[in-house]
Amino acid sequence: MENQKSLEIIKSAIVMETRGQAFYMHVAEQTKSEDIKNIFTIMAGEEKLHAEFLTKQYASLKQSGKPDKQLLPDASAEKVVKLILSPEIKKHISGAGYEAAAISASIDMENKAVEIYTDFAEKSEDAEIKELFLWLANWEKGHVKLLSEMDKELLEKIWYDNNFWPF
Repeated sequence: MENQKSLEIIKSAIVMETRGQAFYMHVAEQTKSEDIKNIFTIMAGEEKLHAEFLTKQYASLKQSGKPDKQLLPDASAEKVVKLILSPEIKKHISGAGYEAAAISASIDMENKAVEIYTDFAEKSEDAEIKELFLWLANWEKGHVKLLSEMDKELLEKIWYDNNFWPF
C-alpha cells in the first residue's frame, strides 16, 4: 500500500517539476535582461534535473520496491546561489517588475514542493522512502533559500529607492 502511495506522490512530483520547468522557461523567454534570462534558464535546468531524477526513482521503486540511492545527485544549491546572487544580476531586477513577481511566485511553488515532500516523509513508515522524500524536501529548500535571498534583496532595493526607511 505504501509503495503505491509513494509511486503516486512521485508521479505528482514529476508533474510539479515539469510545470516548474515550463514556468521558469517562460520567464526566461519573457525577460529582456540576458542576466535574468540566465537565472531562470538555470532554474529551469534544475527542475528538469529533478524531473529526470524522479522518473528514475519511480522506475526503481516500481521495479524493486525501493528507491535507488545511487541516483541521488548533490542537492547543494550553493553554486547556483553564488552565480545568481551576483551584484550585476541584482541591478537588473526591478522590485516591481515581472521578474520580481516571478520570483515571488517561484517561492510559493518551491515551498509547496517542500511541504508535499516533508508531509509524505513524515507519514511514511518505510525508512528508505522517508529518506528519499526528506532528501527531496531539502533539495527544494535550497531553491527556496536562493529565491528568498533574491526576494529580500529586491525588497531592500525597493525600500532604499523609495526612501521607505523609517529611521
